Amino acid sequence: MNAKSTTNRKGLLAGGNWIIDQVKLIDVYPQPEQLANIRSQSEGTGGAAYNVLVDLAALGAPFPLSAAGLVGKDALGDRILADCKQRKIDTKCLKATAAAPTSYTDVMTETSSGRRTFFHMRGANALWKGDDIDFAKTKARVFHLGYLLLLDELDKPDKTHGTRAAALLAAAQAAGLRTSVDVVSEDGNRFTQIVTPALKHVDYCILNEIEASKTTGFKIRQADGKLDTVSLRHAAGALLQMGVKELVIVHFPEGAFARTRKGDDHWQSALNLPAKYIAGTAGAGDAFCAGALLGLHEGWDLKKCLEAGVCAAAASLADPTCTAGMKPLQACLDLAKKYRPRPSLEPAD
Repeated sequence: MNAKSTTNRKGLLAGGNWIIDQVKLIDVYPQPEQLANIRSQSEGTGGAAYNVLVDLAALGAPFPLSAAGLVGKDALGDRILADCKQRKIDTKCLKATAAAPTSYTDVMTETSSGRRTFFHMRGANALWKGDDIDFAKTKARVFHLGYLLLLDELDKPDKTHGTRAAALLAAAQAAGLRTSVDVVSEDGNRFTQIVTPALKHVDYCILNEIEASKTTGFKIRQADGKLDTVSLRHAAGALLQMGVKELVIVHFPEGAFARTRKGDDHWQSALNLPAKYIAGTAGAGDAFCAGALLGLHEGWDLKKCLEAGVCAAAASLADPTCTAGMKPLQACLDLAKKYRPRPSLEPAD
């Protein structure tokens, strides 16, 4: 990697999924042919690229934010472009197409548990190839791509790199950018086929425990639902062995775990939030990612990056949409004073 180029760069370019979420709060998830009541509904941002950039803008990121991807030439696409403009997110690489509508997701959230079920329309995201990005011209320091497994063109095979997403990440690294990826929690067996090739061209791999488990084969959740910290560490190590260059972060409701290429481990507990505080869990993973990437861009120590991640996730949980709960960074960090972190996750060796 061109270290000088990376040092001279500033900003984050996020490419991938641009989605409008239709969030519906329901009393219960129904069995087939049964009825559930929609108690309320709201509209919000969705997708890795959209959520992370909006969260970074709300956090007050002190660096330029740029968007890449594809929306439809329709009302939802116009709304996304206008929203980015209002938040001062550069949209030169966020194009509109008449070939497909803007992607949207119906998010069914149970009010009692916060559990979510997604009904997704892939739309224009399925057509995005990433070939409209000139990494040599962008001044961004970090390229964040997500979600793998939910970008049809980029998930396709590539003879040289394994997948087109891997080729795109390789191009970003060759131009001197640090790369970061996120993955969708798909109920399927495509992780090895699609995620693994990309990891060879990733600096920061930020996944949840489900995605890390399916990519590596380690069972991070025990049968009783408890976190298996030994398997978690093995999974992080396996992701590094698969090619991640600098850092693996695995986040989960209880907190986060990070392992560096040097073998240093870091644990961070989530905040001890009361049940009534949590309005919905949609977007919490992207919020964590935004907080962590903010710190990584700014060169913070890893402990501070993880703290920013869990505090940003906590802010997100206060609203049923993905990003409307986000606050400026200091207000997020202040949540740790009001809601102390849970007991330490670090196992006694």
